[in-house]
Amino acid sequence: MRLAKLIAHHDRLYHDQDAPEISDSEYDALVRENRELEDRFPHLVRRDSPSVRLGAIPTSPLVKVTHARPMLSLDNAFSKDEVENFVGRLRRFLSLRADEPVALTAEPKIDGLSCSLRYKKGTLVLAATRGDGTVGEDVTPNARTIADIPQQLDGAPDILEVRGEVYMSKTDFAALNQRQEAAGAKVFANPRNAAAGSLRQKDPEVTRARPLRFLAHGWGEIGAPLGATQAEAMEHMAALGFPVSDLLKRCRNLEEALDHYALIERKRATLPLDIDGVVYKVDRLDWQERLGFVSRAPRWGLAHKFPAEKAETLLEAIDIQVGRTGKLTPVGRLAPVGVGGVIVQNVTLHNRDEIARLGLRVGDRVRIQRAGDVIPQVVENLTRNTPREPYVFPDYCPMCGSEAVAEEGEVDVRCTGGLVCPAQLIERLKHFVSRGAMDIDGLGEKSLVEFVELGWLSGPSDIFRLNGHRSELIGREGWQAVSVDKLFGAIEARKGFDPARLLFGLGIRHVGAVTARDLIKAFGSVEQLEKVAQQESALADLSSVEGVGEVVAQSIVDFFHEPHNRDELSQLLALARPSTFVPTARETEWTGKTIVFTGSLETMSRDEAKEQAERLGARAAGSVSAKTDLVVAGPGAGSKLKKAEELGIRVIGEAEWAEIVAAA
Repeated sequence: MRLAKLIAHHDRLYHDQDAPEISDSEYDALVRENRELEDRFPHLVRRDSPSVRLGAIPTSPLVKVTHARPMLSLDNAFSKDEVENFVGRLRRFLSLRADEPVALTAEPKIDGLSCSLRYKKGTLVLAATRGDGTVGEDVTPNARTIADIPQQLDGAPDILEVRGEVYMSKTDFAALNQRQEAAGAKVFANPRNAAAGSLRQKDPEVTRARPLRFLAHGWGEIGAPLGATQAEAMEHMAALGFPVSDLLKRCRNLEEALDHYALIERKRATLPLDIDGVVYKVDRLDWQERLGFVSRAPRWGLAHKFPAEKAETLLEAIDIQVGRTGKLTPVGRLAPVGVGGVIVQNVTLHNRDEIARLGLRVGDRVRIQRAGDVIPQVVENLTRNTPREPYVFPDYCPMCGSEAVAEEGEVDVRCTGGLVCPAQLIERLKHFVSRGAMDIDGLGEKSLVEFVELGWLSGPSDIFRLNGHRSELIGREGWQAVSVDKLFGAIEARKGFDPARLLFGLGIRHVGAVTARDLIKAFGSVEQLEKVAQQESALADLSSVEGVGEVVAQSIVDFFHEPHNRDELSQLLALARPSTFVPTARETEWTGKTIVFTGSLETMSRDEAKEQAERLGARAAGSVSAKTDLVVAGPGAGSKLKKAEELGIRVIGEAEWAEIVAAA
């Protein structure tokens, strides 16, 4: 019962509301599970089982119509073995000799909206959707706007119901979504949803504005036969003026049908419309008549579905996106292709190593899949052996032109233009004004975003120029004279501020607050650090500072190597004028020792505690190691306290630390 209700829920979303929540492959898995349960426990089959019910009863305001002959669905197959079993069942039902061939037609299974067109004496009198297979919706005025659908027929039987799929091509779908997005209207998830939503409009003029197409694949009620075989009937239908698939083929036996399936699968990505499998039908119509129907599907037809999670397409371009931390991420731009019920046009390529591993170049044909049926990814380069110029990953940032590098041992390439890169600007500014750095009250993320959008901030130095916009700022939402002056006062108070905090605020990768203070203590100023970082001996000089290893040293060199950073820093130093570092440490018993503060400090801030340690000549570290000499633990101390106890390191409380400071 649970499974039946779940399938019914998804039937309503797909067939009636054109708003599926799950992919086709996930839906197929539910139907398959239901069928297997009913095969094992036939006495439990319900009257409203999904195996005997088709689609969903329409609930839209459109007029309901009853089909002269039910619009049935097809059973699905997902493997070669299942197709072989299908042909075996045909043989047994028809009592055919083992050597008697079973000819089949094979054609693409269009992923569109099923529609039945009824003609009387050659005139279109009714167009209806499938609905629940028995009752559909009258969409005649809308269908008349579709150029592929003939209004009049010559030489047709007096009664003719032509059945097929209304669809939208991939190109037209992409163009429609661009128009919808530009107009602020609904953007469709895939061409099938777009086609269904466009055909089922109350206003035919809306349908007329949408680029819908029609492809015939069968018939319902007819006044006279169209041929002796399925292939002949489809040829007759094409002669009457109905579009029929160019890939429809009569196959003499199962082997030819499977070969044609493989051909269509290879062509899938290049087809102008979405398909999700191949439909096989017994070619002889007299055999179709004998085979008849079972529950909601004909015995003589089968849909051989493609693996829904994979597809092939063309890699048209590789673009580089810059994240808020400076990471360069390559994004593949694809020729649009349907994967698991969603049109995929973009795919992340992760990093330059992944591009190299797959040997990707613009112009390659690739196989993609949706990882977990959600995130598109390239799984195979189908043309990697085709001679073509290799893709060269950029060594500069496409956003700001700064140098882009990968640290030793890392695969990610990052922009070094941290102070001036637009992609990183908001994150850099948030860090610069944060409590541990310049600590400027009143400059939260909302204000920073506002000032950036106004064009007032393009780097940290512009913060010290904001007072030039005082008259423009007063009166903006959330800003009055008092709050504006308070902000400018907070900014002014940071002129002549601690150089270590300013250095930390620059956001140099791997340079934390403690390392920034160690660097200022070693070199005296940010200006001197900049000079050292540009010398040939920079790596050795920087690595000589306690707590600065090769990785940190290289990060500092990369930062100051970039001219954009040096230019911005020059302006920042001129405007902020950080104070000169004055050593406050004195010789004590703690000189040269390492102290770690952990837990909640109740009588002082963490920054104040670190400064106290530095005045005693000690170094305040952020983690506990065998080199730690003392741990000051407040309430809530956790892993650092535990590690100190395991290593046998002396641990004291905040009160005892205050006594040490007072006695020194």
